[in-house]
Amino acid sequence: MIITLLGTGTSHGVPVAGCSCPVCISDRIENNRYRCSLWIQKGDTSVIIDTAPEFRLQAIRAGITKVDGVVITHAHADHLHGIDDLRPFSWKKEIPIYAQKSVTREIRDRFPYIFNPPGQGGGTPQISLQSIKEEETWVIGTAEITAIPIMHGKLHILGYRIGNLAYITDCSAIPESSFSLLEGLEVLILGALRYKPHETHFSIPEAIEVIKKISPGRAYLTHLCHDVDHFQLKADLPKGIEPAWDGLKIILPE
Repeated sequence: MIITLLGTGTSHGVPVAGCSCPVCISDRIENNRYRCSLWIQKGDTSVIIDTAPEFRLQAIRAGITKVDGVVITHAHADHLHGIDDLRPFSWKKEIPIYAQKSVTREIRDRFPYIFNPPGQGGGTPQISLQSIKEEETWVIGTAEITAIPIMHGKLHILGYRIGNLAYITDCSAIPESSFSLLEGLEVLILGALRYKPHETHFSIPEAIEVIKKISPGRAYLTHLCHDVDHFQLKADLPKGIEPAWDGLKIILPE
């Protein structure tokens, strides 16, 4: 299984428009972060988690040639608004999109042209919406996926487990009942916005404590804002935890 982090930034992305802080003007590629999306290749199966606003650019950069399914963590713009960029991947077959029922409703409301297309011109992604429940397990091709309930402030959203990988962004708390779904991980990718506390996201110190509790083989921090310099963070982190960056590939045995 090959995991590619297509984007590792927070909702503004990095650099932030109009900002001249040291991270935003850095010329190091590790400090340039698109909004969060993940690509999973398992055998011949290609799955995307979240369609970030830069999804077209992410797909070109990563060399994505097909999408067999998309999984959405929640309906915030930075995780969803690249959905139209699925068009070239859905010319030959419809792409299923899996999300909580509240999120599938939000997608219909926010992108009505996809489901009620105009009579001519334009073009729409050919997608079908599939509602999933907390702790549900289902299959896309060769990939078995389990929905992990987490909290994003007051919002009940989802992280996902695929084999020995778990991907959790935009998280401020993990219910005790979800920890049993995160046992025996080889890789955990976890959101950690910044060093200072935040109401709806783990801080870096909080994320480190959660990683210690889950005890994966290795862990990567994602959804990083412009307060965080990649190289400073790397120096600060304990062994077994690293900052993620756009384009990072993680290879796991089948």
